[in-house]
Amino acid sequence: MNNILVAKEVTKKFGEHTALDRVSLEIPRNSIYGLLGPNGAGKTTLIRIVNQITYPDQGEVFFDGEALQPHHIAQIGYLPEERGLYKSMKVGEQALYLAQLKGLGKSEAKKRLKYWFDRLEIGDWWNKKIQELSKGMAQKIQFIVTVLHEPKLLIFDEPFSGFDPINANIIKDEILQLKEQGTSIIFSTHRMESVEELCEYIALINRSEKVLDGKLSDIKKAYKNNVFDVGVVTSDAESILRELTERFHIRSSKYDAGENQLDFTLQLPDNDSSGVLAYLSTKARVNHFVETIPSTSEIFIRTVQSKSVHE
Repeated sequence: MNNILVAKEVTKKFGEHTALDRVSLEIPRNSIYGLLGPNGAGKTTLIRIVNQITYPDQGEVFFDGEALQPHHIAQIGYLPEERGLYKSMKVGEQALYLAQLKGLGKSEAKKRLKYWFDRLEIGDWWNKKIQELSKGMAQKIQFIVTVLHEPKLLIFDEPFSGFDPINANIIKDEILQLKEQGTSIIFSTHRMESVEELCEYIALINRSEKVLDGKLSDIKKAYKNNVFDVGVVTSDAESILRELTERFHIRSSKYDAGENQLDFTLQLPDNDSSGVLAYLSTKARVNHFVETIPSTSEIFIRTVQSKSVHE
């Protein structure tokens, strides 16, 4: 059994609005899976269905090989984008209460909370009230409560919201450690740099439909478009650029006369890179000739814009 979660042809409507339209996903076990999409695309609706906050109108969801059922909630941890801590309660009192709601006994909950409070160096927050904490500090408490019961599946919706770079990096490392310990993770965010760092698989939902999914490395390869970053040493940059411009699309160029270094970005027809490299080698000393791999952000924008153009 390779998947922790499977959604099959899931459709959800709210009145005349279709939030999800026959969305199918397979979340591999022990992976970090990026759930991406513009605001209003349907991501949160899907997450709410997995958490059984709402239910699909059509389609099925399977968790750990079984049809999704109420008892599976105990094996899922959910950190929503909109946080829900009680501001007037003390941190320790609230964390203990929420841990018990997750099914932990009081003694075990205290033991695990001490471990996490020490790990994140927040032991002196126990008797503070939530309203005394910054947004980032409250985020740490919410993160702890989400992972405390050691669920099989964690769902993080914008987990770095409110964190400064140092604390965001601490939480990122904790997420990676949880994955190494065998937890499966769904990660929803608009921060594409975080997707690059964390996710092995992604799905892109746009206007209620899944428009892209798969292993991130495979998707990047599929989105390559024969663009190369090139650097040569030459005293005749003008002649080289003129000849290349007549045959190809030069996206950008920069020449350092002091170093005789010409750097440019070149888009080539299919299977023409070896010929261009051979040509350049007769004209100059080639320092680098590297095909560029599109970023997740570029893929996101291209896919969403392409769908909009075709509608």
